[in-house]
Amino acid sequence: MAERARIAVFISGAGTNMAALLYASRMPECPYELVLVASNDPAAAGLKLAEAEGIATFALSHKGMTREAHDAAMEAAAKEAGAEYIVLAGYMRILSAGFAARWAGRMLNIHPSLLPKYKGLDTHARAIAAGESHGGASVHLVTSELDAGEVLAQIAVPITPGETAESLAARVKLAEHQLYPRALADYVSRWRNPAWLLAQVRSLALALPETSEQESFGAAGFRVGTGKAGKYFAYFADRHHGHQGIALLVKTSGPDELAALVEDRPEAYFRPAFYGASGWVGIVLDRRDLDWQDIAAWLRRSWRSAAPKRLTRLMDVAEQF
Repeated sequence: MAERARIAVFISGAGTNMAALLYASRMPECPYELVLVASNDPAAAGLKLAEAEGIATFALSHKGMTREAHDAAMEAAAKEAGAEYIVLAGYMRILSAGFAARWAGRMLNIHPSLLPKYKGLDTHARAIAAGESHGGASVHLVTSELDAGEVLAQIAVPITPGETAESLAARVKLAEHQLYPRALADYVSRWRNPAWLLAQVRSLALALPETSEQESFGAAGFRVGTGKAGKYFAYFADRHHGHQGIALLVKTSGPDELAALVEDRPEAYFRPAFYGASGWVGIVLDRRDLDWQDIAAWLRRSWRSAAPKRLTRLMDVAEQF
């Protein structure tokens, strides 16, 4: 199994969602492991469970500390544990904007409503009072705005006749314990998900001027220009033509550069079947350390090599300003 993502979980109380994440991590093929459970309450019951299960813990009361200072201490503990992601599980603290920004895309939270509905507190009572047919839970990315980050996964829970906030909360909690481990596993393993990788490539490629997508020899291809004059500048290859990984194919300056790239970084570059002779290079996409800015730069460069002069001249002028 591939190396697992390292997770720090922040809690403030019993840590039932932390426990769900922990025991899911013990299942075969789970793509993450817990390396730290941290709390702003040294008496939080979840800390005892983590200790019993051999997970490192950290506790520091926020009382008497500025928000930024407490966030910095919690963040330092996560970094010392080698965490790649921070997962909030009943962590009853509003985070400072700087902390949220530093972990953008690497911090998740679970909220007991079907976001964007009922952000904040008292979600179950508000859903019942509004006459909703369902409550539920949402896993989302954390941003500086409360409960406003991208929703990654949701699960709906029906509101039954005579429902109370307490009875709905109890069933939503059961649903959370199913949702959070699955959503976290999907998120930390997205780097090897062909659909997610293609979506990222598609977004970057189609943002370039006068580009379109067209399948070629069973692979998604990206062209620049219109009509028959259009030329391919990139292909998305999912284990295509014998290669075992997921790759982006783009143009180099020629066989010499291709050979140098493959020799210097064989884990990242390869000579693709049917294309290598003309200087195309394969860039392995299913790598945890993939730099998407580098992929964007390769797409722009390959686009330039295929685009008509009228487009490249306009881009050259635009980039001078």
